[in-house]
Amino acid sequence: MENGKKLRQRAEIDDKFKWNIEDMYSDEEKWEQDFNDSLKLADEFAGFEGRLSESADTLLAALKDRDALWQKAERVFVYAHMKGDEDNRVSRYQELSQRAQSMVAQISAKSAFFTPELMEFDEDKAKSFISENDGLKVYEYLISDMMRRKQHVLSKEEEELMAQFGEVSGAPKQIFSMINDADMKFGEVRDDEGDDIEVTHGNYISLMESHDRDVRKSAYEAVYNAYTRQKNTLASTYYYNVKKNTVFSKIRKYNSALAAALDGDNIPQEVYRNLIDTVNSRLGALHRYVDLRKRMLGVDEIHMYDMYAPLVNTPKRSVPYEEALKTAREGLQPLGEKYINDMNAGIKAGWIDVYENEGKTSGAYSFGSYDSMPYVLLNYNNKFKDAFTIVHELGHSMNSYYTRNEQPFIYGGHSIFTAEVASTVNECLLMHDLLKKCSDKTEKMYLLNIYIEEFRATVFRQTMFAEFELMAHEAVEKGEVLTAEGLSRIYGDLNKKYFGNKVVYDDLIAIEWARIPHFYNAFYVYQYATGYSAAVAISKKLIEEGESAKDAYLEFLAAGDSDYPIELLKGAGVDMSMPDVIESALDTFESLIDELEELINE
Repeated sequence: MENGKKLRQRAEIDDKFKWNIEDMYSDEEKWEQDFNDSLKLADEFAGFEGRLSESADTLLAALKDRDALWQKAERVFVYAHMKGDEDNRVSRYQELSQRAQSMVAQISAKSAFFTPELMEFDEDKAKSFISENDGLKVYEYLISDMMRRKQHVLSKEEEELMAQFGEVSGAPKQIFSMINDADMKFGEVRDDEGDDIEVTHGNYISLMESHDRDVRKSAYEAVYNAYTRQKNTLASTYYYNVKKNTVFSKIRKYNSALAAALDGDNIPQEVYRNLIDTVNSRLGALHRYVDLRKRMLGVDEIHMYDMYAPLVNTPKRSVPYEEALKTAREGLQPLGEKYINDMNAGIKAGWIDVYENEGKTSGAYSFGSYDSMPYVLLNYNNKFKDAFTIVHELGHSMNSYYTRNEQPFIYGGHSIFTAEVASTVNECLLMHDLLKKCSDKTEKMYLLNIYIEEFRATVFRQTMFAEFELMAHEAVEKGEVLTAEGLSRIYGDLNKKYFGNKVVYDDLIAIEWARIPHFYNAFYVYQYATGYSAAVAISKKLIEEGESAKDAYLEFLAAGDSDYPIELLKGAGVDMSMPDVIESALDTFESLIDELEELINE
């Protein structure tokens, strides 16, 4: 390959564009020490077995030791995982990651007594202990939440057995990752400059956004033909992931895998089903957009490989990383000076791993342990839209940063239900700023197209994914086996329902289920749609209400897991227990289509 289009090796990338993972461990000997110490702490913690009800002091000591154990183990696990993500081909880091997973399984087994033993407390005894020792007050919400799930906690022996299965139960996800990120190749296509280029996870969407229809079609066929060749292996992998979910939910006495997945955050099943029902009732808006897309592209037939093509011809230009950061900072001004300053300091300290390299995990994420930097993995490709990825992932990282500064370890994480709000508010604010500053009609149409596409990809597409997951799990719960043909039939039918009858469909799109990594985290993706809808509402408040909305929102960012997600979002001004927020977001989607059509007709 020519013109530098071949993926670089990691060693070829300047260190200033790599995350400062050495801040976690300056050498592997320190990682090994923490690895061994974590296992020792697990042995020591096991000494509390049978003693939790001795006294309030004993219970507090156990809780503190439990926190110390998992805080150290989390650091070990996160480092190993991130080192593997730098280059999935490096066997040394595969080994570290596998050892870390094994360590977590061992710790889980040795600490499995804790929850069932605590569940033997009656509510009065728990309250009595809390009143006796002020140190337990910080754990009051944790204990209350554990009591809520009492009926789904197994005996000590059963919990220990389940913990031992932890490593094995992660096999489908790990196998998918190895096939998807390390082994699978999509070949080369000719890009819109006439150069042969390797198709990768990192550049696939960029190729699908080409103005050259032949480039889009070639990339589309290259990717989905590759997955089609692996369809039976991937179908088996996904089937056993779903089977695991359904079996584990039964073991824990849930009536479905959906109920089990939502119970951890105390999310009513109605929230999930309301999302699907509400979006289904408004699919006419998406069909309308697909028809508008067909007209604006000027094609006789619209295909699925036309769905990412920009509707407006804009001058091509590379957007350097530093320019994207500047754009991001300007867009996030409604969040206040402290937010911007803290974000800038984090970037300077080495939070972000910027560019794609051979073997690097695809996509983008925010990750880290309680006492590490809130790291960001990017595969920055010098495209305008990459600025949105930056603010999205920094939204997650700033959420983690504020939470870890304000909350103890036990509340230092986030439900995905709330985390997706933190990232998407940033995207909405950036878009609002760009639209406000825009005076050029063509550029405004281009921005509206991007905004509409975010709705399509996040609210509609993720809801379609959520519906697919629900159908797949319900099929297995009825005793059915998921095959490649069956999964493709379910997915193909859903795709036709969501995108409407104006699209000319081919067989390839039906295999798309095989390339979605999030399907290996059951009932996860719906939160992108709910989060986006909540974010639209919150960003509007930040822009219209100013200081008071900002203060409430920053408090929300620092709240972590200190309450149930539905309650935390109420504090930020939105009630996700009702479908109104989804309806309002879809109203915004339709208004954006109206605005784009008006500009076209001027």
